[in-house]
Amino acid sequence: MTPEQAINEAQDQQLRPVYLLVGEERYFEAKVVQALRAAALAGGIVGLNEDQIQAQDGDVASALSAARTLPMMAKRRFVLVRGLEHWEPREGVELKVSGPLDRLLEYAQKPALSTTLVLLGGRLDKRRKLVTSARKEGWLVNCEALSRADLPGFIERSARVRGNALEPGVADLIAELAGPELGPVTDALERCCLYAGAGQAVTEDIVAECVVRLRAKTVWELVGAVGRRDSGAALIALDQVYDPQDRGLRLLGLLAWSTRQLLRFESAMHEGLSASDAAIRAGAPPFKGRELAEQVRRIPRLELERWLEILAELDYALKGGSRRPAKSVLEHGILKLCRSAEARRSPRPDERRA
Repeated sequence: MTPEQAINEAQDQQLRPVYLLVGEERYFEAKVVQALRAAALAGGIVGLNEDQIQAQDGDVASALSAARTLPMMAKRRFVLVRGLEHWEPREGVELKVSGPLDRLLEYAQKPALSTTLVLLGGRLDKRRKLVTSARKEGWLVNCEALSRADLPGFIERSARVRGNALEPGVADLIAELAGPELGPVTDALERCCLYAGAGQAVTEDIVAECVVRLRAKTVWELVGAVGRRDSGAALIALDQVYDPQDRGLRLLGLLAWSTRQLLRFESAMHEGLSASDAAIRAGAPPFKGRELAEQVRRIPRLELERWLEILAELDYALKGGSRRPAKSVLEHGILKLCRSAEARRSPRPDERRA
């Protein structure tokens, strides 16, 4: 089942006796645990009817004993076991008796109906019998991370729940700047919605103010300078927008987002759409059509695709792939972007001789 389905079951007080949560998206995991805990302990005395066990420090016997304990002055108990992967058998070790995961599965076949047992196995091997049985019987909750393509849709749905609309392209921009983990994404979205106010639309300028601390217009000036292959102007623009606190990572995210927007706009124009319609297709307001058209006129598609490769290299370098100072890495990358088109032209005869 999905995290949303598990949360709905909790809200409807239709709790199962056992839930197994797998996947590495901590945001989904935390939301599901919070909902299941609140539902299980509703109307009871929390301190008397809750146990939390760390698999790394505890044993399966303690977990099963807690699960089989009757609730005190309440209808239900809540037992949470974290780090289930610590109970996986070591590779090459043959168990003569049932291992911890096998014993949990045995319990799940005949559980205590007055307990909600929640098992957290974020990195548990999906081939384990516990996982395959939970999936088959419907008590597996998939908390896998969202793909980059699915992230904007999640942001848009979350904004609607808060009562805010998003201007075109804003969901993709937040995904680029704050993703891929949902914790930072939802934090960024909440700040933007609070800044915008109840019922108001979240704009690019609000994202710039609340998330990245630099104006998208300034980044477009940098993109324009690179597109003209004006390395001097590009380095000046970089100096104006570089933030040493985040090592330029959010600036890099904005550059990647701008590049992908130009690629989508170019594809739409190639299909015969007008500039304003192509802007909408690219996730931009229609009044930006003229500006985007001017950008793609100067920057061929092949060059934009090469930009994405260079930006990916810079992302790796800024996240530990290079020992050089972050700003030096960015300056080198900007110069490389400026030269990317020239590097593909045919060499002159004197260059071939050299």
